[in-house]
Amino acid sequence: MKSVFRPKFFSLLKEGYNKQQLSKDIFAGIIVGIVALPLAIAFAVASGVSPEKGIVTAIIAGFIVSFLGGSRVQIGGPTGAFIVIVFGIVTQYGIDGLLISTILAGIMLIAFGVLRLGSLLKYIPHPLIVGFTSGIALIIFSTQIKDAFGLEIANLPADFLGKWEAYFTDFASINYVALAITVLTIFISLFFQRITNKIPGSFVAIILITAVVYFFKLPVTTIETLFGEIKGSFAIDIPNINWSNISYYFAPALTIALLGAIESLLSAVVADGMIGSNHRSNTELIAQGIANIITPIFGGIPATGAIARTATNVKNGGRTPVAGMVHAVVLLLILLFFGKYAKLIPMSCLAGILIVVAYNMSEWRSFISILRGSAFDIIILLTTFSLTVLVDLTVAIQIGIVLSAILFMKRMADNGQAILKESESEIVENYGHVPKGIEIYEISGPFFFGAAKHYGEVLKGHASSAKVLIIRMRHVPFIDATGVHNFREAINVLHSKNKKIILSGVQNEVFKELEKSRIAFEIGKGNIYDNFDAALAKAKEIIEEN
Repeated sequence: MKSVFRPKFFSLLKEGYNKQQLSKDIFAGIIVGIVALPLAIAFAVASGVSPEKGIVTAIIAGFIVSFLGGSRVQIGGPTGAFIVIVFGIVTQYGIDGLLISTILAGIMLIAFGVLRLGSLLKYIPHPLIVGFTSGIALIIFSTQIKDAFGLEIANLPADFLGKWEAYFTDFASINYVALAITVLTIFISLFFQRITNKIPGSFVAIILITAVVYFFKLPVTTIETLFGEIKGSFAIDIPNINWSNISYYFAPALTIALLGAIESLLSAVVADGMIGSNHRSNTELIAQGIANIITPIFGGIPATGAIARTATNVKNGGRTPVAGMVHAVVLLLILLFFGKYAKLIPMSCLAGILIVVAYNMSEWRSFISILRGSAFDIIILLTTFSLTVLVDLTVAIQIGIVLSAILFMKRMADNGQAILKESESEIVENYGHVPKGIEIYEISGPFFFGAAKHYGEVLKGHASSAKVLIIRMRHVPFIDATGVHNFREAINVLHSKNKKIILSGVQNEVFKELEKSRIAFEIGKGNIYDNFDAALAKAKEIIEEN
């Protein structure tokens, strides 16, 4: 466990920490705290929970991820990717169901880290990630239309198509003041950075627009309209666990865990590229898990590494976990002293912020780029995207991963070139004359279950008069149980036809598997060689003897 869990913060303390870097980290932490405030509120409200839950999540999870994480600069907290998941869980299971699912997800994340799965998560295909990320972005956008236009829809359908049908049906109830606020929020969020990068445009938009709405008594819906008073504090909130229903929460918990792991590690990789460092992926997963176990106890929602806030941290000079901890303290002070004023924020202002978030999440450039690529990638992309939007994110991730695995196996099998019989001219050119009665075949690619059946059938179907078959395996990196089974069947058939088998170029890992399965003894260890010249010499010797 010690080698798996090595928080960066403690490693950096051992290396030394100077006052100059401390001042940079404090400044970066303050900026990130200001950036995180409107996002934490917006993500919570869009997820169907009260605003303070988003801030509480950013405080507690943000501190734990920095204190115990495997990245120097990762910033943890609620993210837009979880909006769809959290909203669905709250709708189906209530707040207690959300808290239980988040705690279970935390346990799963710790298990991922302890089992050293951090590196494996890096191999999830890019089209799959783009597919569900773009799908989430479209869903977030669609959920904000009601508040963006100030529509008076009492019961908004949960499904994507139902929402848009309701929007078009009730579009006559549009509130033009709310629409103007939404447009102004988007404009400020996008273009204020041209004035300064130190203060986020979303923060400026919230302060400015909330003040205007309050003083001029503009007729728009606010947070107070929906949630009432906002708590300026937080307390322990133990969920009521019905152990007989605990199995209901495993599917949403797994979705939270997988999405959290993917997003946090992606964020850490991006950060590594920005600062020239290397994160500890398994430590990061364990820290994310601890954060997601502790945060719900205080009423928080799922948290993960946030790419935008992490990038903001780096750009403002943050280089150690201290910046992330400072960001959490800043948010705590804001909650304690200014949290009560959050109730005045217009919902249309939050809608504008989330529309910008959805646009940034959409990865439309990557989406279009993948559509120009291979058919396999397009299938994964469109399947994951469609399932995310029209069915469910949990289903999308599960089917996306399974589909990716199946298509990968098909690619591997197709690229294995089956079993190629080397032409006589190639043999003579490379190795000189080969006596009559010897044939040479080559297996190219992994001898795994996706290709094993075809390999076995080609070998068993051998019908020439050759007495000796040299099977070259120099390009076989591994052989699995199905490969072993089919290979043994083929060897038995060939032996029944009185054909001698010689293996050439067998790699060490493959030889170990052949030895364990006793195939090495059936062929004869004296007929297995690590190079072709020796195998060919042995074949010639057998022919001469006969």
